[in-house]
Amino acid sequence: MTEILSPIERAGLIVAHDGEHPFDAVVPPIFQTSLFTFASMAEMVATYRGERNRFVYSRTTNPNVRLFEDKIAKLEATDDAVGFASGMGAISGSVMAFIEPGDKIVCVRHCYPDAYRLFETLLRRFHVSTTYVDGNDLDAVAAALPGARLLYLESPTSWTMEALDVAALAGLARAHGAVSLIDNSWATPVFQQPITLGVDLVIHSASKYIGGHSDVVAGVVAGRQELIDRIRTTISPYLGAKLAPFDAWLLIRGLRTLPARMHAHEAAGLAVARRLAGHPKVTKVYHPGLGNSLPSGLLGTSSLLSFEFDSSVDIPRFCDALKLFKLGVSWGGHESLVVPALVTLQQNAGPNSAIDFGVPPTMVRLHVGLEGSDALWTDIEHAIGAAVGG
Repeated sequence: MTEILSPIERAGLIVAHDGEHPFDAVVPPIFQTSLFTFASMAEMVATYRGERNRFVYSRTTNPNVRLFEDKIAKLEATDDAVGFASGMGAISGSVMAFIEPGDKIVCVRHCYPDAYRLFETLLRRFHVSTTYVDGNDLDAVAAALPGARLLYLESPTSWTMEALDVAALAGLARAHGAVSLIDNSWATPVFQQPITLGVDLVIHSASKYIGGHSDVVAGVVAGRQELIDRIRTTISPYLGAKLAPFDAWLLIRGLRTLPARMHAHEAAGLAVARRLAGHPKVTKVYHPGLGNSLPSGLLGTSSLLSFEFDSSVDIPRFCDALKLFKLGVSWGGHESLVVPALVTLQQNAGPNSAIDFGVPPTMVRLHVGLEGSDALWTDIEHAIGAAVGG
């Protein structure tokens, strides 16, 4: 049945109905347990030998977590997925499963700041080097890939929202024997399915649109069975960044409305982006949906965008004058948020934490929530007025 549906219709069917619910429950119960017992020693021995597959300990497997992982794998059109306690848990776990001391990573520029810090702090201690390239320059990527173990992608990228040719980049990684990973948190599996474009592993900060309610911190990675098995057996049990049963239950709840919420976010984000593009105090808007057509691979857009003010706008006054947009990190929930580049550029996160984002201090990032685009635009207009002159 699902083969005749569009990708977006297929996503709606998966989030609403896929998965077995005990006791015919519409909402699965929470298995808030640390362990599962065995009926006999023979059953326990068979399980530990790998002859039986069943739940043992919630640091490694749990019914709620398993249902969430199954849904993500199906949404991403791939074999399997493994949940983590945060997006950074998913990023670090996926990367560390495939690198050895002395390896090289190729990463697109404008990546998530804490992914950058992972590469430039912890991994450097193991003599792992990272080369940063313009993801839209395929020749530069091809020149950097020989000898690389991983190609780390985001599309769209952080802050500058650059949409990349994911299929071409995945093909380059494959040609050079590198494992390709992509952070798909911005588009979600509703609007982009990188596995179908040739990418090996797809990572999500599930705290964002997948959770959708700003009440859970989690991550997940999806991909081919042999790759997920490697992460699940060599990294997940030992780093301990496990996804908790209640958090998985919240994520399953979030998935139920993901397609509907993404369509609402898309409409609101585009409405605000277009109005910003026409404002005389705004010099540039970064949103991949503003062109005449969507970039290759994207089926739609989310509501995270950036823009630049001209020099007449006092950015601290602008941020303080906003009422509906709140100053805060993260994104993907119901609420609208603002983060000026000035703050992130000044972040002190320990040694080697400084980042050359390649973005100016006049840039501001918005997450457009679900309060209604007209009300949000009124809030922005008022704040701009308060931040100019006097």
